Amino acid sequence: MENSRLEKLIPDSGSQFRAGYVALLGKPNVGKSTLLNALMKQKLAIVTPKPQTTRHTTIAILNGKNFQAILMDTPGIFQPKKGVRLQQSMVRKAISALNDADVLVLMAEPDISSEKDLPIREIRRTDKPIVLTINKIDTVSKKVLLPAIDAARRMYDFQEIVPISALRADGLDELLDSIMRLLPFGSPFYPPDVLTDKPERFFVGEIIRETIFVCYGQEIPYTTTVTVEDFSERDKGKDFIRAVIHTERSSQKAILIGRKGEALKRIGEKARKEIEEFLGRPVYLELWVKTRKDWRKKASDLKEFGY
Repeated sequence: MENSRLEKLIPDSGSQFRAGYVALLGKPNVGKSTLLNALMKQKLAIVTPKPQTTRHTTIAILNGKNFQAILMDTPGIFQPKKGVRLQQSMVRKAISALNDADVLVLMAEPDISSEKDLPIREIRRTDKPIVLTINKIDTVSKKVLLPAIDAARRMYDFQEIVPISALRADGLDELLDSIMRLLPFGSPFYPPDVLTDKPERFFVGEIIRETIFVCYGQEIPYTTTVTVEDFSERDKGKDFIRAVIHTERSSQKAILIGRKGEALKRIGEKARKEIEEFLGRPVYLELWVKTRKDWRKKASDLKEFGY
């Protein structure tokens, strides 16, 4: 979507400027991060095929001539496992974004048939305007999509229902039109050249974590988190980054390091390329692996790791 297209969405009048927070909500793996990246036309949120990849609320600031939409990519809304405080923290972040937002964009896959397919209980607790966007329409026919839209209408009185494919950037103009109409009038919250409220080191840690999610199967990614311990920008030569991958057990640490450090080297090489592309400059990435037993279940560890 070109900037010229965005500027035409709202009449050019200083008194008509709209600005507000827009929470992207839904169950895990429905495409919230993909949508945020598509709307921003650049990658800010990490994306993998695995559910529960997103653990933090990532903010991206989308600016047009007469609007500013502060997009909040949230963790999925799901039933946390008993005793897993990390999952509880993730769901709390999503609910917090729901409460803080001016407009809610509820995402779902195109197989809606009953309330189990949508977090209906959570959205019924709010009076915020809600746009339902049915994602991944490129994967189904109209014979599947139309009954899903009818089913959603029976479940909740959404302001609008917009079918999209975030991956293919299909339907995004219509979705953005819907969001803009619902944003409150007001002044922008951020300067127009600001894209996010997060520092570069946050995204560096997320890129490393994304690499682990891509490179490993079901267990390892969920038992790991990443802290960036040193991020030194240099006038000459490459920026220096030292990051630590924390995992829960020594056996998992051994898998991450691999024979003679080969596995960790592969992670580092792949992550470094992604980091350099994101930062737009060369870096030297140093990775370490440490064991922190059952960190996902301990409040003190979660606080230390930024959850």
